[in-house]
Amino acid sequence: MSSVLSIDVGTSGVRAALFDERGNEVPGTQVRSHRTIAISNFGELDPNRLVNEVVDTIDQLSFNLPVDHIAISAFWHSLLGIDSDGWPSTSLMTWADTRGAQFAHDLRSRFNEAEIHAHTGCRFHPSYWPAKLRWLKHEHEEKFNRTRCWLGFAEYLCLRFFGESVTSISMASATGLFNQRNCDWDWDFVDALGIARDTLPAIKTQSNARLTDEFASRWPTLAEARLVTIAGDGAANNIGAGCSTKDKIALMIGTSGAMRVVFAGEPPEKLAPGLWCYRASRERVVVGGALSDGGGVVQWLMKSLNLDHDCYADVAALEPDAHGLTVLPFWSGERSTGWNAEARGGIFGLRQQTKPIEIVRAVLESIAYRFALIARELDQLAPNATIVASGNALRSSPVWLQIIADVLGRPLLLGGPAEASSRGAALLALEAVGKIATIEEDQFVADQVFEPDMARHARYQQGLARQEELYERVFKK
Repeated sequence: MSSVLSIDVGTSGVRAALFDERGNEVPGTQVRSHRTIAISNFGELDPNRLVNEVVDTIDQLSFNLPVDHIAISAFWHSLLGIDSDGWPSTSLMTWADTRGAQFAHDLRSRFNEAEIHAHTGCRFHPSYWPAKLRWLKHEHEEKFNRTRCWLGFAEYLCLRFFGESVTSISMASATGLFNQRNCDWDWDFVDALGIARDTLPAIKTQSNARLTDEFASRWPTLAEARLVTIAGDGAANNIGAGCSTKDKIALMIGTSGAMRVVFAGEPPEKLAPGLWCYRASRERVVVGGALSDGGGVVQWLMKSLNLDHDCYADVAALEPDAHGLTVLPFWSGERSTGWNAEARGGIFGLRQQTKPIEIVRAVLESIAYRFALIARELDQLAPNATIVASGNALRSSPVWLQIIADVLGRPLLLGGPAEASSRGAALLALEAVGKIATIEEDQFVADQVFEPDMARHARYQQGLARQEELYERVFKK
């Protein structure tokens, strides 16, 4: 029996594991790195250091089955340039880099954002390539001019490992330069932005590349394995959790947060302003909303207040929205639903009597409110869908899961594998090579159901309305 090596590169670490021909993780093969990084440093990473982290992770794998195929999932939206020799000409800019905020504003004055949103599935925001590229050209002209090709990290990793600088439909779809309907670069928009066409990587529907001699000799078990799938981590997360149809919405909290629905077919005719639309593959669309702050800001808060995980019992004992605080959870700027990259976090209503656990509770509730706004818009596309929770930030925090269920006023199901993105990439690879008929056959299994308390839900509607009113007063002047 052969296996798939699945590599998942996230903001906070790298995971790798083997999966059998049915998409089950092979016991004892999972390895993960533990990267320590401050929340303020998510915006820019060293691409070569990150490649080395992937190499070190694979070095630790126990290959107890033959490996025929390789699948990769990686964070969306990243950008770096490479020079004529294939080495980085810029640093790696991630989804959290907001330095291009002014250039996103400039794009709104030059283009019809609603039309571009309909074509590309992306709003004007520094997460995406258009604003990033304009910022680089303005602030680092020499590096910009030295660049011969623009890549995301997944593409750069493949260049190092497999010797080819191409991109997949899934990775290209989240750049802001991709036409979601014809599955190619949006060449009219690319030309209007003044981006040289030959600096964008070719888009491949499916790869069949083998490791370079350097890495084939380093990992002999992988010498004959072929790269099959490169997918955005969000899409892979849905698929790995068993959420590949419109009747299930995946809610994920890691460093950041997202709510997404994946389904076979074409993009929706009309996309709500607060949502984005990308591709899981040529055949499947992923629609959702993303928060720049999720588990990362809670981790920062706990450290700043000198609290540990034991405080959650006291947080759970507090009444909902009884702390007198209103929180705008935008430590890293805002994506969905307002797409205001210049938004900043704030805790309003602090008093001398305010306790640290009340601040923690208020922040947990504030992030749940942002999910409620995304859920409103997703309901237009996937009405009455079951909401499924995943992500390591939630697995150890039942109090947060209950808060989210109460805020949404809907049951919240917790289940699926702990590392859903790795499994999702493996399932896409197995489907592509004919080992499984379709990923839709994979079913979500709930471990626990958090039922909403509707009295608390009513109380939370007041907190949500207060947050929306404060948002309007602060950011919509």
